[in-house]
Amino acid sequence: MSETILTVKGMNKSFGPTRALSNVDFELKRGEVHGLIGENGSGKSTLTSIIAGIQPADSGEMRYKGNLYDPGSVVKAMGEGIAMIVQEMGTAGSISVAENLFMGNLSGFSKASFVNKKAMMETAGKALEAVGIRDIKAQMMTGSLDPESRKKVEIAKAMMIDPEVLIVDETTTALSQDGREILYSCIDKMRSENKAVIMISHDLDEIMEICSVVTVLRDGNIIGTLQKEEFDTEKIKTMMVGREIRGDLYRSDFDRRVSDEVVLSARDISGAWQISDVSLELHKGEILGIGGIASGGIHELGRLLFGIDKTALGTVVLGDGTKVSNPRVAVKHKMGYVSKNRDEESLMLDTTIKNNLVLPALSRIAKGGIFIYGGSEKEIASKIIEEMSVKCQSQDAPIRSLSGGNKQKVSFGKWLGCGTEILILDCPTRGIDIGVKQAMYQMIYQLKKEGISFILISEELQELIGMSDRILILKDGRITGEYERSPELNEHDLVKVMV
Repeated sequence: MSETILTVKGMNKSFGPTRALSNVDFELKRGEVHGLIGENGSGKSTLTSIIAGIQPADSGEMRYKGNLYDPGSVVKAMGEGIAMIVQEMGTAGSISVAENLFMGNLSGFSKASFVNKKAMMETAGKALEAVGIRDIKAQMMTGSLDPESRKKVEIAKAMMIDPEVLIVDETTTALSQDGREILYSCIDKMRSENKAVIMISHDLDEIMEICSVVTVLRDGNIIGTLQKEEFDTEKIKTMMVGREIRGDLYRSDFDRRVSDEVVLSARDISGAWQISDVSLELHKGEILGIGGIASGGIHELGRLLFGIDKTALGTVVLGDGTKVSNPRVAVKHKMGYVSKNRDEESLMLDTTIKNNLVLPALSRIAKGGIFIYGGSEKEIASKIIEEMSVKCQSQDAPIRSLSGGNKQKVSFGKWLGCGTEILILDCPTRGIDIGVKQAMYQMIYQLKKEGISFILISEELQELIGMSDRILILKDGRITGEYERSPELNEHDLVKVMV
């Protein structure tokens, strides 16, 4: 029988009146990849952040390697051999990759007030190479890297301490296939060395493939733990939400009819990098899927269409002839955009949930273009919180207090309160649990039927096939395939023109 490396007994944690963890017991054994799964706000990240020393529990006891364990800080937890790759951005952009890797642990390179940067760079380079990262150099400024590359740096930092316990919190949602292979290799290494991994993911297929044990949480309570031989998709879903998930996850119709009215068109657009000579049309009431590998230009295309990035060539034009030159023009003409990079581009992290939800609607509710009444803001925020089932203490709570999945609901929901007619969604269900994902798909489909037009950018081929009226595939910044909605369309068809 495997040796227990970590136990949690009677753990409780509250944030104001919200009970995040309720008398939680948890056991982790050597050689395990232990999955944690549950709806957004179920307590997964709270539990693991306490284990990793990010925050304290209100009460309860932890034992690590048989001894009482109360880390008090991330640095102390890492010193004990427990490392966590957090869900949100875990690097500082204003310093180099090497400085991020050794942040809080420069003792090996410092003497008096002098830091041996050459030695630090060399050691950092070896740490990156050790986990298979060859496209990132130690001397690079971290802020110049894209979100995926920064997440790779976090993987290297976690593995650099040779951890006994590795906690992976929704990390794969930020990674393309290359990054996932690096992470999976690290997990395999931990397992082969009889160490332990705690893995949080909303991807059930990933959990069932990678993990040897799964624990399900709901509303801060442990619902149950299943061994590999007990894994069953429907059973896990039911444990997660407390009811059977009924109906189709995606839309079930194959009606390809859309309006002839073109609401947005791109004419031979090229970007500063990746996108080259792309033309497309979006029709009223259409869900236009954009697919391809992460580095193929799909995310840059969304930014160009919304005016965040400038086109080097070509134009993006609305149905009335207006050129989309910047996001201000886009929003004024009832366009919305949900970025894959949620915390940096879709949310204002230093303010409240309400302020984030009402931001796109301010110009509409301002009286005389100047005065904004608090009652109007509260009404809009309350309606969206209810429609999106955002789990929060109140609309005046800081947006930082929300779980990752609930932040994503806010990113999506804020556009519903301002009369948006064209919505660009870049990986909109990233970090969303199965119950909310189903509800979000149903909402997108209902809005489509009401005449709202969507550009759905996704790295999940089943999502594209399941929801889109039409799919465009990009490879190396160019459109390489176009597919109409069909019951015969499958992932293999799309992959052929992606790689």
